[in-house]
Amino acid sequence: MTDTLPVRPIGDGTATEREISQQPSVWREAGGIVAGRRAEIDAFLSPLLARPDLRVVLTGAGTSAFVGEVAAPALSRRLGRRIDAVATTDLVSDPRGSLAEAVPTLLVSFARSGNSPESLAATVLADQVLADVHHLVITCDPAGRLFAAHDGRDDSLVLLTPERANDQGFAMTSSFTSMLLTVLLALLGDDEAAVQSLAAAAERVLASRDRVQALVERDPGRIVYLGSGSLTGLARESALKMLEITAGRVDTYFDSALGFRHGPKAVLDDRTLAVVYVSSDPYTRQYDLDIARELQGAIGEEAVVVLHPGSSEGGRDWGFEGVESQGDAFLALPYVVFAQLLGLHTSVRDGVTPDNPFPGGAVNRVVQGVTIHPLEG
Repeated sequence: MTDTLPVRPIGDGTATEREISQQPSVWREAGGIVAGRRAEIDAFLSPLLARPDLRVVLTGAGTSAFVGEVAAPALSRRLGRRIDAVATTDLVSDPRGSLAEAVPTLLVSFARSGNSPESLAATVLADQVLADVHHLVITCDPAGRLFAAHDGRDDSLVLLTPERANDQGFAMTSSFTSMLLTVLLALLGDDEAAVQSLAAAAERVLASRDRVQALVERDPGRIVYLGSGSLTGLARESALKMLEITAGRVDTYFDSALGFRHGPKAVLDDRTLAVVYVSSDPYTRQYDLDIARELQGAIGEEAVVVLHPGSSEGGRDWGFEGVESQGDAFLALPYVVFAQLLGLHTSVRDGVTPDNPFPGGAVNRVVQGVTIHPLEG
């Protein structure tokens, strides 16, 4: 077991603070849960993954959808097969388009509570539209509707994250990372060494939050997050986290390293902070570093934060040692802790309550107001 670094309190002792800080230990626990169910997981997944025509669809809503966006490229690379990330919000509104291929399908559903209207509807529609579908459900809440609907079904396997990962704060933090780690380990195999190195890297981020506070003190009015491959999904999650936790007081944008030049670069101004997530893949990394240098020339080196595997050179350079050999989906775990801390410190700066940034109910922790319409025919 890797020794943990001491973590001082952040902000005012909110659930959000606690759930960000607990992630290294939650990841270690999640790794143990998956390892403990390995025989059951393999018995369910191995026959499915042996089918060459199997389509794997990763689905969820909001942050849960971004779990799939981060995981899909990495799983495709490692498993050598097509894997699609399709949000439940897209699947439910257009099931015949999202599930148009009449092929055996494994639908992997991610849900913090499993009570969002689209979470259960997506699996019901998949059963209705597809002749051959199996379900892998990864959720944080054993009391949720999605868990209840699939637990014990012959065509389903339900994996629970650690109990602590069922976030009580408004924004998904522990739930996001624990579901991401669970699906990677479930489909790729147990890797305790990777879990320990990622947890240790996150602990170093948590111990360096004074550097995060220094970024917040620059008072950025808009923040741009960029990444490639799996890290494009992470950029999207990072942008959403800042929007949620600050009640929309900071404008955020996300894109891929190459895509940003094609129009979105117009958002840059003298109050922009840019965060570039650098890939661990030598080829992909070149494009990430190219855009980082271009941004440094456009808005100044002090306004560009570069997160990368390896040693840190100081300043706005954030090196993550000990995880250089990890793929980008795994690397997203300690990277996102930085983004979560940046959102938390910005929220505190702006006087927003992190656990309840929308006290008037304009935005809800579990989405409300969605009517699920029956699919005819």
